[in-house]
Amino acid sequence: MSATAAARKRGKPASGAGAGAGAGKRRRKVSMALLRAAVSPATRTTVIPSRGPGSGLAPRKPEEEEEEELEETAQEKKLRLAKLYLEQLRQQEEEKAEARAFEEDQVAGRLKEDVLEQRGRLQKLVAKEIQAPASADIRVLRGHQLSITCLVITPDDSAIFSAAKDCTVIKWSVESGRKLHVIPRAKKGAEGKPPGHSSHVLCMAISSDGKYLASGDRSKLILIWEAQSCQHLYTFTGHRDAVSGLAFRRGTHQLYSTSHDRSVKVWNVAENSYVETLFGHQDAVAALDALSRECCVTAGGRDGTVRVWKIPEESQLVFYGGLPCQWGLHGSVALWGLSKKRPLALQREAHGLRGEPGLEQPFWISSVAALLNTDLVATGSHSSCVRLWQCGEGFRQLDLLCDIPLVGFINSLKFSSSGDFLVAGVGQEHRLGRWWRIKEARNSVCIIPLRRVPVPPAAGS
Repeated sequence: MSATAAARKRGKPASGAGAGAGAGKRRRKVSMALLRAAVSPATRTTVIPSRGPGSGLAPRKPEEEEEEELEETAQEKKLRLAKLYLEQLRQQEEEKAEARAFEEDQVAGRLKEDVLEQRGRLQKLVAKEIQAPASADIRVLRGHQLSITCLVITPDDSAIFSAAKDCTVIKWSVESGRKLHVIPRAKKGAEGKPPGHSSHVLCMAISSDGKYLASGDRSKLILIWEAQSCQHLYTFTGHRDAVSGLAFRRGTHQLYSTSHDRSVKVWNVAENSYVETLFGHQDAVAALDALSRECCVTAGGRDGTVRVWKIPEESQLVFYGGLPCQWGLHGSVALWGLSKKRPLALQREAHGLRGEPGLEQPFWISSVAALLNTDLVATGSHSSCVRLWQCGEGFRQLDLLCDIPLVGFINSLKFSSSGDFLVAGVGQEHRLGRWWRIKEARNSVCIIPLRRVPVPPAAGS
């Protein structure tokens, strides 16, 4: 019997490698048996740790459960980011398309406005938005010794040219109110001295590009100036009486002039040349104006007519006011249309009456201005105010908006191109005579701000 067998018989462990191998097999068998017992349904127990208040463990959040349940793969993440990127591109393209459509609408609207303006049919309704300015907001510029007779505003609204009975022309800065240049009075027969006017300046006009300034006086002369530097360029002669009206055709350097000699003359300022003379009025012409078409409008005096001159056809349309009186002495304001020979609207005694009871007379209308392509009109007299009017629907009526207090003869009125302000030339005397003298008035240029307040839409509109 071997030693191993004898040891096994006595119950003693065997020595050496054989004994170690046997012990290892026995341990594996015991471990497998314990594992089977642990996982068997009969003996298995599950211990769930408590997450209550006394457990010391924080309760599980719903987000953690969702993250555990919804684990995003790399492919799903790529797909999600691609969809998000495409959505952003779609939104950007929609915004660009809206911007392009808005720009196209703006361009189309602007082209439509230009066409209507050229045809003389553009009308913007702004009168109801105008708020009456306070007296403290009116800026007064003083520099002339005698009554202001006429004024113009540069196309960019940066400067004002004013002229007066003292035969001077002053250029003002709108922003600062200071004098930029003064064209002094010229003495008669003084040769070799700076040119200027030697008699009352009655009218002025500035070209639409702001290059040329024209001024006319009682001495039958028209002086042409460079508007920027106020340097004298030309002198036009030909009228046989006082020059009463001047106007440039918009977009050109063609100049129209009218006079108390009853004629209308056409000049080319850029070429320093005379073009032609038109006749038709039966008395002195009081005023003249023009727009972009090759025609001009004149208002007669005692002949009581308004005439539209068609230059290429050498023809004229005659409109009869039915009130033959010179320079608005009857105190009425008339609104005209090209389709009828009579006024579309007539506002009698537009500035009221003056005088003792039983001997009342209307205040003379000494100046009229309209904001281009709108329904806003301003009138001046010596009734201590400037009146703003609204042209009614279809130009069938004139409705009073407000009164702006100004003491003196309102001899000239001009709206700025933007419509932000109105300029009034005020004097102690009427621009054409010395019938009255208002001593408390100041010979000045008044800048009247025009603030706009949007009108709320009507209920249900």
